[in-house]
Amino acid sequence: MSASLAPECNEVKERYDTCFLKWYSEKYLRGNGKADDNECSKLFKDYQSCLKVALKERGIDKLLDEAREDSKESDALHMKRK
Repeated sequence: MSASLAPECNEVKERYDTCFLKWYSEKYLRGNGKADDNECSKLFKDYQSCLKVALKERGIDKLLDEAREDSKESDALHMKRK
């Protein structure tokens, strides 16, 4: 598994990755799991929280917000249902 963008989040990322891969292969692919509700959700939220702190400390959060704002119009155009 790959390392996290923030080294301080590696441990929680590894726990999430392990959980997700097990859930995906043993449950989801066999039709026994829902994508939006699984036993790895808490670990994902923990990893997401760790990343948010790390991104903020590095000033990357502002860059992401700017990029999201700049791409709203383009995203809306490309995400239209056909």
